Amino acid sequence: MFNKPTPAPHSLRVLAALLRYPDAEFRAAVPELQQALAAEAALPPERIAELCALLQRLHQSDPFTVEADFVDLFDRGRGTALHLFEHIHGDSRDRGPAMIDLLQTYERAGLFLAPGELPDHLAVVLEFASTQPVREARGFLAEIAHITRAIFSALQRRQSAYASVLAAVLELAGERAERVDIPPEPELDEAWAEPEAFGGCSSAGQSRPEQPQPIHIVRKQAAHQPGASA
Repeated sequence: MFNKPTPAPHSLRVLAALLRYPDAEFRAAVPELQQALAAEAALPPERIAELCALLQRLHQSDPFTVEADFVDLFDRGRGTALHLFEHIHGDSRDRGPAMIDLLQTYERAGLFLAPGELPDHLAVVLEFASTQPVREARGFLAEIAHITRAIFSALQRRQSAYASVLAAVLELAGERAERVDIPPEPELDEAWAEPEAFGGCSSAGQSRPEQPQPIHIVRKQAAHQPGASA
């Protein structure tokens, strides 16, 4: 990682930690994460209180329940998926080039991912933003605000306390944490059904081959100012 002034580097890293699998290492770090949020005070007091309460619950609850709930929430539905390109490209072939573009964005700034880590996971995006100068960090987070807001809305619909994490991401991007209309999620069996042959995939957020494809969230290279190596 590099060290540059950002809107809230410590808060962004806390949010990133909250969006990773809540294993024993995470639970052991909860007091430190709570302290970092309070000390930086980059978020509204009521948001910090919500996040600290979520951290405390994850710290004190049965570990197996916490881990199972996390998987059920983020890995069993497209609406709450934390991989951003899931919401843009679904399973289309455009997802691969978008992944490469985003990975190259990180590498130009001196950030290299661990093996098996996907660049479009929101936790990775937040870690990257935490290393960037103020203007670039906010701009980068603002570019994905439409996706963040959709995930926030899906979490609110499920009455999940994790909605506060996505709300905080929006606030650090200078955006309002407001709910938007999102289509109902299909049943799990329906979501994994094979698409109609030659008809394009039915995955949410994906266009058919003959339709215009959504733009990537990655900015042009000239907009980035590489930092020191991690």
